Amino acid sequence: MILHVFFLLSLLSVSGLSASTENLAAGAKAVQSSTYDHLGDAQNAVDGDNNPDYLQSSCSHTHSDVNPWWRVELPAIYNVTSVTITNRGDCCGDRINGAQIRIGNSLKNNGNDNKLVAVIGPLGSDVTKTYRFRATEGQYVNIFLPGENKILTLCEVKVFADEEFSPEPLYLQDKDDLNNIALRGRATQSSIHSSEISPGFGLALNAIDGNRNPDLKKGSCMRTEQESAPWWRLSLTRKHIVSSVALTNRGDCCPELLDGAEIRVGDSLKNNGKDNPLCATVSSIPAGQTEHFNCSALLEGSYVTVSLPREGTLSLCEVEVFGVPVVRCRDGI
Repeated sequence: MILHVFFLLSLLSVSGLSASTENLAAGAKAVQSSTYDHLGDAQNAVDGDNNPDYLQSSCSHTHSDVNPWWRVELPAIYNVTSVTITNRGDCCGDRINGAQIRIGNSLKNNGNDNKLVAVIGPLGSDVTKTYRFRATEGQYVNIFLPGENKILTLCEVKVFADEEFSPEPLYLQDKDDLNNIALRGRATQSSIHSSEISPGFGLALNAIDGNRNPDLKKGSCMRTEQESAPWWRLSLTRKHIVSSVALTNRGDCCPELLDGAEIRVGDSLKNNGKDNPLCATVSSIPAGQTEHFNCSALLEGSYVTVSLPREGTLSLCEVEVFGVPVVRCRDGI
């Protein structure tokens, strides 16, 4: 038994990873893009004090910046599985909306190019919230707030590693707080069904017209020919971080035709976008119903593709995509 435990510890040492159930950020070195005044030091966000009142000297606070950020350096490299954020509670709680949690081992771009694991949405009456995600290796945890004239304030940041749980939907803002970004995009598809002889029927753009009417004959659904691996693709106006996609199935007939469809998000047009990272797979959608699919990870991309990995006809009466634009921080800012 002793040898077995020693072997496991040796593996952790060799891999460079450490295991911990404690708050790894407590007292760790913290820095930020700028400091507003003597009350807003970066170190205040890891002092172990959850007090959300900025005037009590327990919160960090940047100037009004372009893309402000805060970063904590953990004692070693960990498999980080959750981050708990305490927001400012005395005022201005909405300033944190859209902040990104990024984890990794690189200091390129001040660590703001490390892996994205969560995006902070409106917290409402909650001052403290925990964001859980699949284990992500890293020594640096960044809170990055993209945009101009942004102020980042954090009253406490706690970091935990190697927790055992099955993360539910990965955290982006709730879809109720996000716009359907598909409405502003362009759509194409592998073919148009030969029976759609009337102008405007079965076209790719029908699936992003904002109309969920599930009757193909009403002119608000797309449909391909019967073919091998049919597909439909949305081109977004710019790259987005996509968290979920909603599909509305046909209601006039044959809802089973959508069974097994794959939703993919990425930047490649290779194989018509069908090789991009998988967001989700459709098991089934009842006739005429709309189902929301949370992506298995937060995916960045300019294209959303829905395809059947088999022979069949693809028909969709609405595709809705929820996410936030990708904003890159410039080096040195």
